[in-house]
Amino acid sequence: MKFRRKSDATEPAGADEASKETPEAAPEGPFDAADLPEVPEGLQRIDLGSLLVVAPEGLELRLQVDEATEQIQAVLLAGADGALELRAFAAPRGGDLWGDVRPQIAADMVQRGGTATEQEGRYGTELLCELTRTMPDGRTGKQLSRIVGVNGNRWMLRATLIGAPARGTDIAEPWLSALTQVGVERGQGAMPVGEALDLVMPEGARRVGPAVPPGTKDARGRTTEDPHFGHDHD
Repeated sequence: MKFRRKSDATEPAGADEASKETPEAAPEGPFDAADLPEVPEGLQRIDLGSLLVVAPEGLELRLQVDEATEQIQAVLLAGADGALELRAFAAPRGGDLWGDVRPQIAADMVQRGGTATEQEGRYGTELLCELTRTMPDGRTGKQLSRIVGVNGNRWMLRATLIGAPARGTDIAEPWLSALTQVGVERGQGAMPVGEALDLVMPEGARRVGPAVPPGTKDARGRTTEDPHFGHDHD
C-alpha cells in the first residue's frame, strides 16, 4: 500500500508563500536598560552609567566634561559632518517631560535671537532650531540643531543632532540608527523631575573639554550661560 504525503494532495495556490513566516522587525529604542536587546554583531555597547551607547562604524564616542567640576555633562557621537548629543533626565512616572520642556526650549531660542520650529519626526514632535552665532574669526554664521525628545520609564532622553545631520533625514540616518540602540538606566532612587542622570567615564574614554558647547540646553531649556544649568531648581 502506498501512502501519499499530504503535500502531494491538492494544495491551495500560494500555500508555500503563506507558510513562510514574515520575519519580525528588530525592536527600536531608545530602551529602558532592563529591556535592552542584544548588541548588533560586530559592535560593542559602552556602559556610561545612565546611558548605554553603541558607537557604529564611522562615529566616535566622546564625553563632554566640565573641567571645573570634573562632571560628565553629555555624550557625543561625533562624525565628520556633525554629531549627536545625548543627555538623560529624571521624569515623572507616566509623564510627558518632553512635552513640558519643549515650549521652554523654543522660547529660550527665540529670546536669544534664534528660531525654533516644531516638526514631526521618527519619535514624534521635535524642534528644528537655528541660531546666528559669531565665529572665532569674527564672522557670523548659522548654527543648526535638531532636538529630539523621547519619554521613557521615569526618564527622558534628549538627543540633539548638530550640524549636517540636523538638515535632513538621509544624512542623519547613521546618528538616528545609533539612537535606536541607546539604553537608559534610570535607577530606583527618588530624583527631582528634570535632574540630569549621572554619567560615568569608562576606561579608555576620550575626554573632550572644556565643557558643553555654548548654546546647549538642559531639560528646562536653560543654556550653559545660566548658573542653574542642569539643576532642578532656579
